[in-house]
Order: sequence, then C-alpha cells, then structure tokens
Amino acid sequence: MNELSNASTYTDFQGLAGLKQQARSESPEAIREVARQFEAMFTQMMLKSMREASLSEGLMDSDQSKLYQSMYDQQISLNMSEGRGLGFTDLLVEQLGGAPRSTASNSGEPREFKLPARSTIDQVRAMAPRPLVVENPSVDSQPMTAASQSGNSGKVMPVEIDRFENPQQFVTALWPHAQQAAEKLGTKPEVLIAQAALETGWGSAITRDEQGNSSRNLFNIKADSRWNGDSAEVSTIEYRDGVALRERASFRAYDGYSDSFNDYVDFLSANPRYQKALEMADNPERYTEELQKAGYATDPNYADKINRIMNGEILGSVTPELRNAGQGASV
Repeated sequence: MNELSNASTYTDFQGLAGLKQQARSESPEAIREVARQFEAMFTQMMLKSMREASLSEGLMDSDQSKLYQSMYDQQISLNMSEGRGLGFTDLLVEQLGGAPRSTASNSGEPREFKLPARSTIDQVRAMAPRPLVVENPSVDSQPMTAASQSGNSGKVMPVEIDRFENPQQFVTALWPHAQQAAEKLGTKPEVLIAQAALETGWGSAITRDEQGNSSRNLFNIKADSRWNGDSAEVSTIEYRDGVALRERASFRAYDGYSDSFNDYVDFLSANPRYQKALEMADNPERYTEELQKAGYATDPNYADKINRIMNGEILGSVTPELRNAGQGASV
C-alpha cells in the first residue's frame, strides 16, 4: 500500500503542505502524490463553482437532490484524479521536478492540453431525474439476452452494464438482483439499491482496477485475507474520529452484479456482528441503523443517508412494471 496516499485528504491543506515537504526530497512518489492531491482538490472546487453558477430552487430541487449532487461531486472528484485525470497531475509533476509519466522523446514541439469538459458536463446533466420504466431496447442498440434468443420476450432480463449513465438506469438494471438478495435477507429491494447507490454514487464511482475494468462491487466490500478472488485497489474516503480521510484500500471484484449481491448476502450472514441487523431486516430503517452500529461503514451518517435515498424521489418513482419484472436475473 502506498503510505503517501494516506498522508492527507484532498481538502486538508495542512496535509497537502506535509506532502509538499516530502516532495522536496525529490521522491517521485511524493511528488506525484502532491500533484494528484492538488488535481482532486481543484476538481472539487471546479464542480462546486459549477453548482453555484447554475440556477437553484427550481421545481426539481430538494434535500434529496442536493444530497445526490454532493455524493456525485465528491465521488467524481476522486475518480477524475485517478489514472489520466484531467492532465494536471503530469504537468505539475514536471513543474515540481519529477519525471513525467510519459517516456516519449522531447521533440521540442509544444504539447496540446485538452480538458474533457464536455464529458464532465454530460455526466452532471445525466443526474436529472426521469421516470423509472422498463424500456424495450432495440436489437441494434443492446446486447442480446438469453430471453431474446429463445423468443421469450415476455420476461424482462437485465443486461450487464459497465458504466451507468444515470440513477434511473442504475435502478432499472439492478432491480432484479436486488429483489433476489432482498428475498434472501428478508428485507426490501429499495434498501439494497439505496445502499448500493450511496456506496457507488449511483454507479458512477464503482471501483476499477488499474486497467480500468469495473469491479462490479456495489457494496464496497473490501478484499481482506478471507477473500481469494480478484480485487481492485483505489482511493476511498474513510472517517476516523469524525474526520474524513482519503486512503487507499483493496476491494473485491466480481464477474457480474449478481455476484456482488450474492456476496453481500453471504458476507452479512457469515459475520456474527451483523446478526442484529439481519434480525431487523424486515424494518429497513432499523436494518441500516444496525449495519452502521456494527461497523459496516465509518461514515457517522451512513444509515441516515441510505434512508434518505430509499425514501427519495428516484426510488419513489419505481413503476409497478419494474417491481414485478421477472425474478430470473442471471448476469
């Protein structure tokens, strides 16, 4: 694990100054971490400015929408600082005296620097609420499922999605899996979707490995010594004594979203500390409270956030058609 990644958070100016001191030792790792921390902080400020510049108090504004925006902004600022990011990291590394990541020869030509602004704006716009319905995708635009191949078009079969475009797509695609897992736990699918939405920012921040492959880990279960499967190491926010800290952690990776739901059920069932939560599964609010008490997450407001999402506009717009859409999820 990279100890420098645990030195501070991207909002901790004192920690950033500490990293700057380490960077003066000309350690390439320290210099790159300083640059990456700055890029994450810059991204957060940029998104905040975009929110402040937009119209507010509209018909669609609510406490829930502000919560979703805050979740999304926090997650996307972390994601955009990983990998290639916006490009500031490599530029700052060179300015601070570190070696650039690229090994291309210096031809003397000025480099072109482009920001993927359009992509970011489109992602933010995708958060606008829309009614949740079961769509009938065209054959040309969607992968063919087992149901379509056999001619059984009456049952809605979910399609494995690598990147979710908006919360509505997130709910529609995962609902059948949530129904199956909820039945095993004796709870409602809404609470599982809400928890997965909180953990992944409605699917926008699902952990990915170094090659960019999705881990399909919807509940951010970490890969400890008990895990023998694949994993993905990423930046995450943990709360220590009420303070949000940015850390590196290894998370489990799955072949499909159904595996993520199944492992979530097995994970809770195999841990005695979650016994009280399972006993309260028929009461979603108490269930999430007991999960928090048992230490599922370090966020002191974890249960409250899940319950606000569960009772919010997005999940409140789930149609009867989707609620009754087949139980045979297999991807």
